[in-house]
Amino acid sequence: MQDILFLEPVFKEMIWGGDRLRTDFGYEIPSDSTGECWAVSAHTNGDCRIKSGEYQGETLSSLWANHRELFGNVEGEVFPLLIKIIDAKQDLSIQVHPDDVYAREHENGSLGKTECWYILNCEEDGKIVIGHNANSKEELASMIHNNKWDDLIRVLPIKKGDFFQIVPGTVHAIKAGTVILETQQNSDITYRLYDYGRLQNGKPRELHIDKSIDVITCPQKLAEPLRKKRDIKAGEIETLVSCEFYTVEKIKVNGSTELEQTEPFTILSVIAGEGCLDGVKIKKGDHLIVPSGFGSYILEGNIECISSHI
Repeated sequence: MQDILFLEPVFKEMIWGGDRLRTDFGYEIPSDSTGECWAVSAHTNGDCRIKSGEYQGETLSSLWANHRELFGNVEGEVFPLLIKIIDAKQDLSIQVHPDDVYAREHENGSLGKTECWYILNCEEDGKIVIGHNANSKEELASMIHNNKWDDLIRVLPIKKGDFFQIVPGTVHAIKAGTVILETQQNSDITYRLYDYGRLQNGKPRELHIDKSIDVITCPQKLAEPLRKKRDIKAGEIETLVSCEFYTVEKIKVNGSTELEQTEPFTILSVIAGEGCLDGVKIKKGDHLIVPSGFGSYILEGNIECISSHI
């Protein structure tokens, strides 16, 4: 039987980042205002290493290239998913992502970016940007070029535990005081529409107006999450979303339960509590991959996880 793959996150310092990756998750990181934890990633911009076991020190991309049996021998040039924790002390830019077809043509063969957000924490009056109000590309372009952002964007209230599926073409932005767990395709393609005039190294950050207008869906249709619960021994599993790129579930256990690994691989991110997985201690902030063929395993403790698989 293969070892469970525990991953060492990669941290990214962002101009809008806060300190909750350190204070809430206990990560030992050099900066108080990091912003992003790439928790499970084989992307060239942040490739996680295995923390322990037979493959200690190897990168996830190396395992994908050389030990595809760990992932059910599924096809694909790159590991398909990327899991992040994002801590926004300030508003993120208003942005949009392309789909696979557009990214392949315009971004050197990259994957597009379908993603979803689980709200780990937010302010009492927390808000998020999801969608826009333009009815046509012409109206969209006019509102963008005339800086009518208050009229264009849709701002929704949020609370801890909310979940959003963000399909390509959806205008979106995480706002200040929000911490999310993001499950996404393995892509780092983001088109910025607006960035509040912020400077980075003394210069405004690059905007991508033409590409954004190309890919934004008009009129905007928002994807509805599934949010379907089922009981298990000593807990429950809630399917948050299931689409062509991933299935994401929330697992809550208070006690002990047996789970079965039937997927090519399963990613687990511990978002609350602590416990054991087959006798190995796990706690909030741990991220791991249960490899192909692992079979059944025991999850015990008072613990919450976000699970994902293709």
